[in-house]
Amino acid sequence: MNTKINVHPIFDTDSHTITYVVSDPNTKKCAIIDSVLDYNHKNVQTSTILADQVIAYIVEQGLTNEWILETHMHADHISASSYLQEKVGGKKAIGKQVTTVQTYLKKVFDLNDNFKTDGSQFDHLFTDGEEFTIGSIKAKAIHTPGHTPADMAYLIDGVIFTGDTLFAPDMGTARCDFPGGSAETMYDSVRRLLQTLPDETLMYLCHDYPEGKNRELVYTTTVGEQRKHNIHVRDGVTKQEFVKLRSERDKTLDLPTYIFPAVQINGNAGSIVPGEFIKLSYNNRVL
Repeated sequence: MNTKINVHPIFDTDSHTITYVVSDPNTKKCAIIDSVLDYNHKNVQTSTILADQVIAYIVEQGLTNEWILETHMHADHISASSYLQEKVGGKKAIGKQVTTVQTYLKKVFDLNDNFKTDGSQFDHLFTDGEEFTIGSIKAKAIHTPGHTPADMAYLIDGVIFTGDTLFAPDMGTARCDFPGGSAETMYDSVRRLLQTLPDETLMYLCHDYPEGKNRELVYTTTVGEQRKHNIHVRDGVTKQEFVKLRSERDKTLDLPTYIFPAVQINGNAGSIVPGEFIKLSYNNRVL
């Protein structure tokens, strides 16, 4: 499929996240999708190596940033959205259902009243089907809950950025055992994408784990490839089969290494909560 947008991927080998700079060559406007702040959990230090690569690309290409988009509230890495906004501008945006996640976080971490649960830390909250633009490029936010209640995919100029809704065909889908997650809902979200978008639709993935498959990094696929080959949700797999498979798989997974600082900072739109230290545990309860 021909597309007018330019897509520049930057891969984080630690969290296996692919950050994208999506730009309109006509207007030189761009958006950043799923940024990463480097974090060393052993000495509790952050750095901006990856974020600076994003900035360098934007500067080199003469781009003006309009959006800092999150496909969901990440648990495996800390967003660099605050740092990037300070350096290159752009509105922080996420799905409207992030308020559900924020309410949960405030309760289980016993966060003080500086942590808001109305989504006001973000500059914009997308509703399902909401249209927006990147320069002259048309885009649409699509609510894809299942991994979390607030997951969004972004359809930009006919290209879909899936977040954690879908991985490469040989990896399947993301886990569904986080609070508010649901394998049943994930199945519906995936089938909605695969059954409403043309087979040739190019799909950009949020994560890939190539070393686990002994292959090169895969960050693009197509709707048609997912329908034929996705090991979890290809055509012919029933909801009941997927729920059984996904539930059994999730029981074997450890929590993401950075989950405790990540969900608190990302739930606050990439900023440390004023007057509140990040809490690394909460009465032995598990997210």
